[in-house]
Amino acid sequence: MKGKASIAAYSLVLGIYTVAAYHLPFFRHVLEYLGEGDSKVAVVAFLALMLTAMNFVLYYLLVYFGRTVGKFLIAITLLFNAAAVYLVVSFNQMASIEMMGSVFHSNYNEVSGFFSFPLFFNTFLLGVPPVVYLFARKVERGSLRTLFACVGIALVVGSGAAAANYSHMPVARRHAPQLCGLIFPWSYIINTARFLDSERIRHRDEIMLPDAKLTTDTEDVCVLIIGESVRRDHLSHYGYGRETCPYTSRDSVTALAAMASATYTIGSVKALLEPEETDDLYEILPNYLSRTGIDVEWRTSNWGEPPVKTEKYYDVKALKQMYPDADAGYDGILLAGLREAILSSDKPKQFIVLHTYTNHGPMYCRDYPPEFEVFKPTGKIVEDYKSDPQLLYNAYDNSLVYTDWLIHSVIEILQGMPDKRTCMLFVSDHGESLGENNTYMHATPLEFAPKEQLEIPFLVWTRNAGLKVKDLPEVGQHHVYHSVLRFFGVDSPAFNESLCIFE
Repeated sequence: MKGKASIAAYSLVLGIYTVAAYHLPFFRHVLEYLGEGDSKVAVVAFLALMLTAMNFVLYYLLVYFGRTVGKFLIAITLLFNAAAVYLVVSFNQMASIEMMGSVFHSNYNEVSGFFSFPLFFNTFLLGVPPVVYLFARKVERGSLRTLFACVGIALVVGSGAAAANYSHMPVARRHAPQLCGLIFPWSYIINTARFLDSERIRHRDEIMLPDAKLTTDTEDVCVLIIGESVRRDHLSHYGYGRETCPYTSRDSVTALAAMASATYTIGSVKALLEPEETDDLYEILPNYLSRTGIDVEWRTSNWGEPPVKTEKYYDVKALKQMYPDADAGYDGILLAGLREAILSSDKPKQFIVLHTYTNHGPMYCRDYPPEFEVFKPTGKIVEDYKSDPQLLYNAYDNSLVYTDWLIHSVIEILQGMPDKRTCMLFVSDHGESLGENNTYMHATPLEFAPKEQLEIPFLVWTRNAGLKVKDLPEVGQHHVYHSVLRFFGVDSPAFNESLCIFE
């Protein structure tokens, strides 16, 4: 390309391309939410003008002040935009704060499940041409006065376009979570900042609860298994047509219907460990029990919990060092040496948490050993699931069979300790979408999350005849806190009878 383009023309070309190439899902949703009497052409036109002005300002400032670095940042957003559009269209995912949390805490196994030819082709088709233009076109930066003039005009135009759609603000506010998650690159830039701020808040100091005391001197062991992405309606305990619970079906397990407090791991695990629904961080269950004199051990192959204050905190790497013969490829490693750890404790009461990863998508077939592939065939790449949903159900249900084996294995360990009062609770962090309404996995904003991501299992096992489960129509994740306090005989002002599953 000969000559130099003005930075204003250069930024305008990129701004128009961004709106035209990456915002069809956004405009599709806008048209879906508008009423019959609305002038849809005018609404879309003003929104397109507003988005173009926003991106014009962003690109102008990045190129003017950032120069080559600014161009690299723009190139990254263009490629991200192209990939994001594919995920929106194919899996109904959006760049919400919940999704950004999943992205930042994803491992290679999870992310690689999305790698496919359509993803790379779409990213190349929509992302590479503007990147080539970005670096091939020479730019005349112009003066600072021109910058103020151009940015000022763009802000006026953008504000005017937004004002022209003022009458539709109630609709916009009502559907803001859906719409805002589809505005690229702003959605993932802003929600990344929001997520990082939430991480700061997640690691803040707890609000301490009133001191508690133990009222019993019995030897008690409670194991809480935090499941990952287990939806209730795919467990045979709840009437599912397939036998996905072949191991615990003979363990006298009580199955309660439960609802998740969030659709993503950070929010739901916090709910599992806190006494009530709150934006604050009160002393979480393992920390409170430890301070009360109970031996607490946390084993995890996952992430997202608030800070756990116990010396016995073991991730997969630590467990592998402790038990080198254990297979670290699956969640079975969480069981390594568990019986011995319980029997060697120097305290009469023990609380053990197993935070699992099995059942996390998108490649469910990687979450279980080959011998648990009961339902066949299964898909090997995400695109297989799109072409044949049965492959998805088979893989997901196989992962549930493996989870059922994990639960049964814990119960077997506890059954082998007749001198102790024992209890096992299994509660999933959230559910999972398996293609319903073209939605996959989880992390849909709570305001419009489908029931598949919210309806979760709450399984209870105990060998003690005196410990009876109430007949409850539905429970929540906060029931864990108060039920565990009752099991251990903890007398606390924080105890809430209405949130306890035990009589």
